[in-house]
Amino acid sequence: MISLTQGDAPPTNAHDRILHTAHRLFYAHGIRATGIDRVIAEAGVTKVTFYRHFPSKNELILSYLALRHARWMNWFTATLAEHGGTVAALVPTLKAWFDDKGFRGCAFINVVNEMGEELPTVKAVSRQHKDDMTQAIAGLLPPSRQRKATAQALAVAVDGAIVQAQMAGDGDEALRAFERLCRALMAT
Repeated sequence: MISLTQGDAPPTNAHDRILHTAHRLFYAHGIRATGIDRVIAEAGVTKVTFYRHFPSKNELILSYLALRHARWMNWFTATLAEHGGTVAALVPTLKAWFDDKGFRGCAFINVVNEMGEELPTVKAVSRQHKDDMTQAIAGLLPPSRQRKATAQALAVAVDGAIVQAQMAGDGDEALRAFERLCRALMAT
């Protein structure tokens, strides 16, 4: 299974070390709580090197979101496929994520809450991420005229389950409610 929290081999070039360090820190601690000095120190680069690759924290945030999107979508689609590639795969896929010790909710929901008003671009990037997630969910559904609407409803339910699991610190109750919603949606 592809892991969202276990990194690949440590990157050797400065750009990737900075970006992967920011990914780890931003997801674990939040963007506002993670200063550039901490990213620089943990990436093992100088300030000059950092600013050569990322002229501002906002550029680093957008690069982080691009990396997070690629990682999460790869993980999501691969894990859905591992669990059968149907709507029923959503529950074990989410469970695998919620049970991960590094789970801290949706990076895109978190960043919109933290930075959405100050950096409106994060809203557009996050909307695109959610659209891509909805498309992946639509791929689990049989063809029908309601496919798009059902995928959108399931995507909203996924986001609700993510938020509930993050707030509760345990995803089991959220997953039970999510599973009930999935059965009800698929029965209509």
